[in-house]
Amino acid sequence: MARYTGAVCRLCRREGQKLFLKGERCYTEKCGISRRQYAPGQHGQGRKKLSEYGHQLREKQKARRYYGVLESQFRKYFDMANKKAGVTGENLLSILESRLDNVVYRLGFGTSRPEARQLVLHGHFTVNGRKVDIPSFLVKEGDVISIKEKSRNSEKIKSILDSTSSRVVPKWLDLDRNTLSAKVVAAASRDDIDIPLEEHLIVELYSK
Repeated sequence: MARYTGAVCRLCRREGQKLFLKGERCYTEKCGISRRQYAPGQHGQGRKKLSEYGHQLREKQKARRYYGVLESQFRKYFDMANKKAGVTGENLLSILESRLDNVVYRLGFGTSRPEARQLVLHGHFTVNGRKVDIPSFLVKEGDVISIKEKSRNSEKIKSILDSTSSRVVPKWLDLDRNTLSAKVVAAASRDDIDIPLEEHLIVELYSK
């Protein structure tokens, strides 16, 4: 599947805030947006007044980049959210949170979502005892996500777990650090999602 392979710091600078796409580096002085707090490109430092459509578009792009989702897949998630009962914007964020790569990141099994995606692709995780190497796999209530037995002795995995040991796990996930497994106890609610998004603008954009 196609995916963005360019410099991820440009994405943060374009949105004007940290998207935490490079793990621990985002918390240091080496972070791109900390050094250059303006949009990339020749005219990045010019002041631009966004239209209503511009604000809606930027919010959609920000959400896509947070979760590492391409446009066609993001639209599919929106259609799924729109068909569900409840608030469409909140449904959309809940669906995005249930992606396996995001769950791996939330559990501290990856320092960033891109790294979590790569680890999933390399087959380091199981869902309900079966290996799943599809980052977009949507987990549901009752599913159990675990690090594979063979992967637990990996120096890479050990290093990640050490660096993320203090990460707060959202309450919709029940993590057992001793067994390196977690259970999905509920769907993610809006209160559980700490990403600064105005999801109603995304709904307005797609509803035109």
